[in-house]
Amino acid sequence: MKRRTFLQNTALLGAGVYLNPLTAVAADFATVRTPVAQRNFQSKSVEKAITEFRKNVKDRELAWLFENSFPNTLDTTVTYQLKDGRPDTYVITGDIDAMWLRDSSAQVWPYLKFIKKDAPLRQLIAGVINRQTYSILRDPYANAFYNDDTKVGEWSSDLTDMKPGIHERKWEIDSLCYPIRLAHAYWSITGDTQPFDAKWQQAIQATLKTFREQQRKDGLGPYKFQRETAWATDGVPMSGYGYPVKPVGLICSMFRPSDDATIYPFLLPSNFFAVVSLRQAATMMQAIAKDAQTAGELTALANEVEKALQEHAVVDHPQFGKVYAYEVNGFGSYNLMDDANVPSLLSLPYLGAMEATDPIYLNTRKMLLSENNPFFFKGKAAAGIGGPHVGLDMIWPMSITMQALTSTDKQEIRSCIDMLKKTHGGTGFMHESFHKDDPTKFTRAWFAWANTLFGELLWKTYEQQPSLLA
Repeated sequence: MKRRTFLQNTALLGAGVYLNPLTAVAADFATVRTPVAQRNFQSKSVEKAITEFRKNVKDRELAWLFENSFPNTLDTTVTYQLKDGRPDTYVITGDIDAMWLRDSSAQVWPYLKFIKKDAPLRQLIAGVINRQTYSILRDPYANAFYNDDTKVGEWSSDLTDMKPGIHERKWEIDSLCYPIRLAHAYWSITGDTQPFDAKWQQAIQATLKTFREQQRKDGLGPYKFQRETAWATDGVPMSGYGYPVKPVGLICSMFRPSDDATIYPFLLPSNFFAVVSLRQAATMMQAIAKDAQTAGELTALANEVEKALQEHAVVDHPQFGKVYAYEVNGFGSYNLMDDANVPSLLSLPYLGAMEATDPIYLNTRKMLLSENNPFFFKGKAAAGIGGPHVGLDMIWPMSITMQALTSTDKQEIRSCIDMLKKTHGGTGFMHESFHKDDPTKFTRAWFAWANTLFGELLWKTYEQQPSLLA
């Protein structure tokens, strides 16, 4: 199934049972979660969290949404096995049978806080790390992979170095950052070094090499991509290399985390993310592999990219003052906008790239959450950020969730949760996007990342500010 396919909301496909959203679902909160016998993986600690949330949160609809959304990745998208005696976990996005390096990391991220007391869940996430290592070594420029290394997919005719087993080969910086984020958090929580063997260390070295190639200091590098399609955002101009950049130390990304092509190849949210990831990788290479040389090279690249961001990321806006641009080219051109997909400018504190109180971030945030962002939409149902991927007037629940996760304002958090509660379209799940005036018009009925991220927000709020759920 193509990522762009507009999924009608007459059924929940793999996310739960078939359900007509126009019935009075919200009134009786009918069971829509996948039945126990059909769930892919069950975690006692996650089930305990669901029971606790339902018991203590008096808003029945929020409790229902949490029960449906938070375990959705485990219920429907993971395939766990032992492969050569090691954990191996394949994670699909939902309605697309492929594993994105980005999505798979983000989908299991909220479960990390439970793994110290849940050995099977810990092994599941170790399996994700192992599978990501294997995938990166197969092709560090690919963003999504199949479970079958021999499978030839729907994008096999793309004009790039496609191989069997690869679903899509769109070069996105964040595809190599997310696995580091997951690995570093797993290691920090558990102290377990088993996933970080020689192959993992090779994958880190491949990441370093790829980032350096895409600084484009010595030519365009080995990667190019073209696709025969009517969707302009699915192809890369200039013979597949993208529009020119001036080598200034930043890293080129041909695609955004939405899988849409960049306009200016220096995608700044992803470069901010890369700085964080490179330093995390350096720490791990030093502490686990005792590889001071690679650790030093990772740190040096992080410092170089950070310096380039300081010089090229900030733009003077006539209304908001100094703000971060979304994309630049090093020649002085820039793009002011944000996209719902993470990494986004809105998400930078969530990713650890800066504090939520950073003055330039706060200016940027005000701009992004206003009609000065061309992809901010406000309608009868909600207000939030979308993106080119599914078109105008379509708000992504992910952006509203991220707005709350990066907010320090209690009323803003409460407002975001209320919007999300009112825009599930009667289905009991989050979606890729919904129309600003009518949440029953949505895309992707089964999109596990949006569900699990929403669950992360609700659990964080429950733990830290439970009064906001009253």
